[in-house]
This record gives sequence, structure tokens and C-alpha cells, in this order.
Amino acid sequence: MKASDELAHGLQAILVDLIELSLEGKQAHWNIVGPNFRDLHLQLDEIVAAARLHADEVAERLRALHAVPDGRTSTIAKTTALTEPAEGLITTTDAVDAVVTALDTTCTTVRGVYAAVEKDDAATTDILNQILLQLEKLSWMVSAEKAKTTTP
Repeated sequence: MKASDELAHGLQAILVDLIELSLEGKQAHWNIVGPNFRDLHLQLDEIVAAARLHADEVAERLRALHAVPDGRTSTIAKTTALTEPAEGLITTTDAVDAVVTALDTTCTTVRGVYAAVEKDDAATTDILNQILLQLEKLSWMVSAEKAKTTTP
């Protein structure tokens, strides 16, 4: 099967967001400071590993569909839906907000192209489902760092 333009475009959008997510995760990982540093530092590595794994799966799926993935830095900078992270040190509180936003934005991209991908190549939705399952779980886990509890 050869990818339609719509399918290739959708997978490319997911690819650049996953690559950017991995870069932003490492940026925060290196520069995070504050309470609960170690736990969040380790969670960021888990996010980076997931983003890199899924980016590779998406890029390889593009090739299997006879399309050409583009992971060049200039392409990522021009086309990602994620916002550029702040420069310098980042507090754990700000890092939680930034990382959850990046995870959720990436999931929004995946969900935004899901119907088109399903229409053109239902088999590829298995990859999208795995991305959503893992990234939404990671978003929940990181956001729990700031969750307030209430007692009945």
C-alpha cells in the first residue's frame, strides 16, 4: 500500500510532535530544579524514551507506506504544534505544567488525524492507539504531581 497525501501528512504531523516532545523532555530533564526534583527528573526520561520509541515507529510506518518521513530540525521547528520551552532553569512546578501541555498537545495532534488515518489505513491506527494510551497515561501521572486531594 502507498500512503495517500492525507495519510502521509497526518503521520508526519505526529512524527514532528513526538520528536519535539522528546527534545522538550530532555530540555526540562537537564534544567529542572525544586521540590520533588528526582522523581520528576526520572519521569522526564520515561517520557523522552516513549516519545523516541513512538517517533521511530511512526517514521518506519511512513517508510512502509512508501512515504518519506522528515525529522530535520528545520522541519520540526516550522511544523510542530508544541510551543518552544522557556530558556534556562525550570522549577518542578513549571516543568509539570509544560510537560503536561506538551503531552496533551501531542495527543491532540494524534486525535486530530485519527479519522483520516483510519479511513486510509486502519492498520496504522494500532500505532496511534499505542501512542495515545502511553502518552495520556504519562500526562495523568505527571499532572498528579500537582493534584490537590480532598477528604470526604
